[in-house]
Amino acid sequence: MLAVTSPGFVVFAAVLVGLWYLCAPAHRWQLMLAASVVFYLSLDWQGFLVLLVSAVLVWFCALRARGKTVWFGAGLAAALAPLLLLKYYVAAAGGLSALWGLRLWQPELLQPLGLGYFSLQLISYLMDVRRAAIPAERSFARVLCYTAFFLSITQGPFNRYAELMPQLTAPVQWDGQRAWRGALRCFWGYFKKAAVADRAAVVVSAAFANPAALDRTQLLLATVLYSFQLYADFSGYTDIVLGVGQALGLSLPENFRQPFLSATVKELWSRWHISLSRWLRDYVYIPLGGSRCSPLRRDGNLIATFLVSGLWHGAGLSYLLWGLLHGALQALENHLPWRRAITRGWARLAGIAGTFSIFVFTFTIFRATSLANAWQYFSGILHNGGHKAISNYWELGLTTRQDQVLLFAGVAILVVADLLQERNISIPDRLAKAPKAVRWIAYEVMLFVFLFMGQFLGGGGFLYARY
Repeated sequence: MLAVTSPGFVVFAAVLVGLWYLCAPAHRWQLMLAASVVFYLSLDWQGFLVLLVSAVLVWFCALRARGKTVWFGAGLAAALAPLLLLKYYVAAAGGLSALWGLRLWQPELLQPLGLGYFSLQLISYLMDVRRAAIPAERSFARVLCYTAFFLSITQGPFNRYAELMPQLTAPVQWDGQRAWRGALRCFWGYFKKAAVADRAAVVVSAAFANPAALDRTQLLLATVLYSFQLYADFSGYTDIVLGVGQALGLSLPENFRQPFLSATVKELWSRWHISLSRWLRDYVYIPLGGSRCSPLRRDGNLIATFLVSGLWHGAGLSYLLWGLLHGALQALENHLPWRRAITRGWARLAGIAGTFSIFVFTFTIFRATSLANAWQYFSGILHNGGHKAISNYWELGLTTRQDQVLLFAGVAILVVADLLQERNISIPDRLAKAPKAVRWIAYEVMLFVFLFMGQFLGGGGFLYARY
């Protein structure tokens, strides 16, 4: 098993880096293809068959798609079919079975790893060929390498064919400093996952499982912690894979840029899941007309784009409501006279607080298992009296007071790191310039803090791994 959270992945990545620089640049894409196939097969061999068939069909159609609508439509259907059949059909079949007792086929075991990611990457490849932005690739193996690229297949970031594939044959030489920077970024990603996300998950799971049993302060704490859990989990994964990419000399898309320091919802989506926002802009929002139209049409395009985002995340009504809210809020912001003033000076603090509150509210709906669960959660915040968020830590699933302190400390470290990055203060840069003794003392302290604060037993996979 080569899950990103496993020791096996660290060994796998280290071996790949060694082989990468031994391999001739012209053949590195083949090495990456082999690594990606091994990675995917170790986690989900059935899913790989789905990916393989979808990639073959899209590759075949793309060779004939330029100027031919029928072949473009067939390729689009091939890219979307796994998503529609194995994600949305399964949800619909389950709902119809529950409501009316209809017996419909439900392929519950076929939920391919990275289904939402490889489907959208194939769509971007097909549309770029259709637009003549790139030529159709005659080698299927290269299209498969792009589709199954192991540093993105689990949960992004989304890559473009024209940006990724040339890098896999570029004559990049070994750079020890660059590789060390990549290793430090991986370390930071693992810290986010083990010390923040996995410990916060305990509290979040307890709260959403039974909101009626907790008071409003506990529910408020848990939903705020869910925002940090999701951020630490998702950005932690991104740091790990981008760190490996950096060691390989690859420049992969950034996915996060201090999102909780956004002053508007529009700014939030320029900082959160950036590669998805870019995909939605280029392949949904702009084709719908973008902003070069009437204000009413522009608002409709925004809402439609975020409904697509909600649908991509899941087939439940809670995801659609989440997408609708984010689209509607951005449309509303376009008409507010103070939309620019709120991003400047001291007013920005109010914007950041308001945007973070919106994030917490909407992502509570996102996290809920259903709209009924979300309603129960918000009802508990409104009606369940009490103030036991800090005192009764065991009711939130934490085993000791130390667990609680370490959780809050992890969140504090995450916030401080983002504040430093926002001010362009780079810890790796500062360490690189420090005397060798100071530098290695800092590394040892960081390792000790990681081992002391990390929750290494019972940690799950990454939250976005099955979207």
